[in-house]
Amino acid sequence: MRAQERLAVIQLCVVREMARLGQVFRLDGEVVRGPGTTAVAVREHPGDDGAGHVDLGFVLHLGRADAPVVWDCAPGLGQTEEEKLANAVKLWATTTASVLVELAERRGVHADHPDLPELPGWHAVQGPAAVFGFGNEHLARWLAEHRVLPALAPALRTEVTGPGPVGVKLFLGGKAGDDVAEVRVGGEVSEAASAALRALDWPRGERLCWARLFVLLAAEPAAPGQTAPAGAAAPAPMRVPTPAAARPRGLFARWREARRAGR
Repeated sequence: MRAQERLAVIQLCVVREMARLGQVFRLDGEVVRGPGTTAVAVREHPGDDGAGHVDLGFVLHLGRADAPVVWDCAPGLGQTEEEKLANAVKLWATTTASVLVELAERRGVHADHPDLPELPGWHAVQGPAAVFGFGNEHLARWLAEHRVLPALAPALRTEVTGPGPVGVKLFLGGKAGDDVAEVRVGGEVSEAASAALRALDWPRGERLCWARLFVLLAAEPAAPGQTAPAGAAAPAPMRVPTPAAARPRGLFARWREARRAGR
């Protein structure tokens, strides 16, 4: 599939998935415009796994040069490239776009607003976890019963900067003896937060199972006479990282290989 054909498929899928979140988006050239000043941008995913991935950026203030853009990458499975792209956009909408919609609406419909005293001055919006693989009910149950963010807070304190919003993506899973835990802050891997995530006692089964969830951190407005949280004192645009270099064997590629092999 050529680049323009991929773009058209991805954009149409974005319109469809955002409608499921109650948002009216429409095609407008290279972006998909939403309510107010919101929009979704698309960029090519680097590396060999690009055919099954989408890189989507949620623009909060279209037209402003310093506007924050929350970028995220999502993978998709399917028999055809179009099906892979559709499933990738659906995963992004479920875990990431739902959080951004909730940030604007603050109704507790699309995502949760967990208390996070371990990160004073920051408001957290946590979306639903997408869990897939063999025996995924065990990992899903563990995530429902445990609060992961407080365990990562010490590592995140030095990572979150500016007023945000700052996207924090968690990816964990694998199997006993072959697990993986990765935390990305603003699109970049946080080694400290990833190590803290790996140290948690989430279940490692005999067969491969993975989970992905997305959290958005935004600085709470400082009350009169109070200072802003550490790392958020001076307004600054959110950094928009360039696409990460392709890894020889990506995390999701390992899951696809295991799925084909029946492991």
